[in-house]
Amino acid sequence: MLTMTILVKNEADIIEHNIRTHASLGVDSFVVMDNNSNDGTREILDELSKEFEITIIDEKGTYNQAKWMTKLTHIAKKRYNPRWLIPNDADEFWIPNSNTLKEALPSRGSVLSINRYNMLLYRGLDNFLDSEYMVANPVYYSKKAQLNRSDISLPLTKISPKVIVKPKGLLWIRGGNHKALHLQNFRDYFKQYDKIKRFEEISVYHYPIRSFEQFKANIENRKILLTKGAKMGPHYRRWVELLNKGLLEEEFYSNILFDSEELKVLQKYAIVDKIDIKGKFV
Repeated sequence: MLTMTILVKNEADIIEHNIRTHASLGVDSFVVMDNNSNDGTREILDELSKEFEITIIDEKGTYNQAKWMTKLTHIAKKRYNPRWLIPNDADEFWIPNSNTLKEALPSRGSVLSINRYNMLLYRGLDNFLDSEYMVANPVYYSKKAQLNRSDISLPLTKISPKVIVKPKGLLWIRGGNHKALHLQNFRDYFKQYDKIKRFEEISVYHYPIRSFEQFKANIENRKILLTKGAKMGPHYRRWVELLNKGLLEEEFYSNILFDSEELKVLQKYAIVDKIDIKGKFV
C-alpha cells in the first residue's frame, strides 16, 4: 500500500490533476486535509472521493503545516497502514524514473530525501503543466536579497528537497515536509539538507506559481497568516510587502513570467534545463 497525504487550501486549479496523476503512478490511497477552501477545492475533492480512495479531513484552524502533516501521517497509518507514505503539497508532482512510484521505491529504508525542482512559467504557455523548463542549478539569493532587491527572480532560487517516509517508527515531519525524524534516521535528521544522500529514482516537480490570479490569491492568504503570527520565508514576506504597495503585478510580469530570450540565457548558463514530462500528467 502506498499512501499520499496532501494539505490544501484553494487549489481548485491543480488538485484534480494532482490526485489523478499520482493515482495513475501507483498511489493507492490519499488523506487530504482541506483548510477552509472557498474556491471549489472541497467540492472537487468530494467528487474525486467517489472514484478514488480518499479520506478528507476538514480543518478550520489557523495554518500549521508541520502539526497538520504529522497528524495526517498518523491518520494514514491507522486507516491504510501503508508501506510507504508521501507527504505532498497540491502543487508538487512526484515523477519516477521507472513506470510507477511503487516500482521506484526500495524495500529497505525509513526516510528518502527527494530532489525538488521549480517549474517555470513563461509567455505563450497556455497550461502551466505544459511547462518545459525546470530550474536545474538554482541561483543562490541571500535572505537579505530576497527581501530587498527588486531585480531578482525568486523562482530561480534554491528550494529544499522533500521526503518519503515509512510510517512505522515515524516520530514527526518537519514543516514543509523537508525532513522527517524516524527511529531509524536520527543521524540524517540533524544534518544539513545538502549532507543527506538523495534518492535519485524519483523527482519532485514544483508548480508554485501558475497564473497571476492564483499567485495574487496565494499572497493575499499569506498576508492574513502573517498577521496571525505565522512564520514564513523571506520570499513570502517580500511578496506580501509588494502586495501592500500595489506592486505585485509588476513583480509577476518583470521577475516571474519569463520570455524566450531570458530562457535561452538561463539555458546557456545551465541554470535551467528543458525537459518533457507532460505525458506523465492526467
